[in-house]
Amino acid sequence: MLKIIVAGATGWVGRDLIAEILSSNDLMLAGAIARKGAGKDIASYLGMDECGVVISDALSDELAASADVLIDYTAAAVARENCKVALKNACAVVIGTSGLQSDDFAAIDASAREYGVGVIAAGNFSVTAVLMKRFALEAARYLNDVEIVEYASPGKKDTPSGTSLELADALSAVRRPGTSLAVDALEGFRTTRGAALGREEPVQVHSVRLPSYSLSVETLFAADDERLSIRHDAGSSARPYVMGTLLATRHVIKISGLIRGIETLM
Repeated sequence: MLKIIVAGATGWVGRDLIAEILSSNDLMLAGAIARKGAGKDIASYLGMDECGVVISDALSDELAASADVLIDYTAAAVARENCKVALKNACAVVIGTSGLQSDDFAAIDASAREYGVGVIAAGNFSVTAVLMKRFALEAARYLNDVEIVEYASPGKKDTPSGTSLELADALSAVRRPGTSLAVDALEGFRTTRGAALGREEPVQVHSVRLPSYSLSVETLFAADDERLSIRHDAGSSARPYVMGTLLATRHVIKISGLIRGIETLM
């Protein structure tokens, strides 16, 4: 059985991951990390029967060495440190945390290869989000003009979301120059045009933060006299992310280095 640590164990995705791991036949919960509830049984804390795994407030070398895979749903700064601890202790990592940047992933990939350990990171582990990205990349082969509009709850701190950041990076690598005026050529409040993201042919990304949204990402394409919208809308449950995360968890022990996204696993 694969021994799993969940960081962010009491969070929105983490609590559903705990329940799924505890009911699994091939996964075993080896550790739970959270800011709240330290010293308490994680299952009991989440309203289930006790499982014997006590919540820790940080990932130690000893805990990391006792597991096969760390699943991280924390915050960017915490995830960076968790990855360092896990990788040096030969513990593979699955990252669902938002806010990590390209430089972070480059450093994680280098460490993973140095230690011969696998890492899978995704801005979104939902299958429909993966399909949105796949369809958008196909559309970008035929349509030059593209922008991304994303919607999330008012409490979401990272902007844009990991989903949009990953999508913008991928689109920038395959899209051709658009017809919109360059932001530097505009007058007025240029910041209303959003952020230009991507290392090759940047994509404008606009982040909306309003109540009632969980996460929605819309990729807008346009050509002369026609438009195409490809959109992913997350529901109120963490269930879609859990299934994708566990798909990555079962695969990550087979690789060395970093894989971004779960497209190749589907």
